[in-house]
Amino acid sequence: MKRTILVLALVVTLTSCNSIARHFGGNQTISIPAGEKLKNVTWEGNDLWYLTRKMNPSDSAETYQLHEQSNLGVLQGTITLIETK
Repeated sequence: MKRTILVLALVVTLTSCNSIARHFGGNQTISIPAGEKLKNVTWEGNDLWYLTRKMNPSDSAETYQLHEQSNLGVLQGTITLIETK
């Protein structure tokens, strides 16, 4: 019974990809909606928020990576944000 509760609690804890990439290392890729330009990224709690604007004709699509650097150097994660025109 204790094992079932522990597994259930672990599954509930790991349901958010942002949380997994942020707290346990690993990689995550986020596609920004087409025609949107990334302006800023921030964390609020376990949620990743990103600010966008409409792309100008002179803008080009870019790829951004956020890297975590752990003090221990063990659990390091990367979140990749990809723009498309």
